[in-house]
Amino acid sequence: MRGTVLDYDPRRGEGLIGGDDNNRYTFKGVSVKSDFASLKSGAKVDFDPENGEALAIFVLSDAPKVGINIDINSSGEKSKVVACLLAIFLGGFGIHKFYLGYNKAGIIMLLCTLFGFILLGIPSAIVYIIAFIEAIIYISKSDAEFAETYVVHQKEWF
Repeated sequence: MRGTVLDYDPRRGEGLIGGDDNNRYTFKGVSVKSDFASLKSGAKVDFDPENGEALAIFVLSDAPKVGINIDINSSGEKSKVVACLLAIFLGGFGIHKFYLGYNKAGIIMLLCTLFGFILLGIPSAIVYIIAFIEAIIYISKSDAEFAETYVVHQKEWF
């Protein structure tokens, strides 16, 4: 059956699809079997309905996507490019962790940097190295892998 994504919350990994049969179907992010990054409100999908739930969801694409996605949209999705740039330039202060919603990890990085100067800056240097490594990891993942790992499953470190 075909339908349109009405809502999707990547933090909970749940959403709602309006089917062409005028019924609404709930779904989980694990049911998406195609390009996870293009799963947004308004996206056209093909799915298998079962007891009010959408299974085996495939996002329908009108045209092939080319290039890097740096669009920061208002749907609450996190951009891997923004996370990478924050990790490179402000990573020592944990700003990329705050951006991804990991406040505890961000506070740990911030405190290590601020109070690390007491110990000759060694903890601060370690935090900057960790942030740089995380930036490389973020940018090397595909958009779908990034969303699945850091938004849906909320992996805080490496």
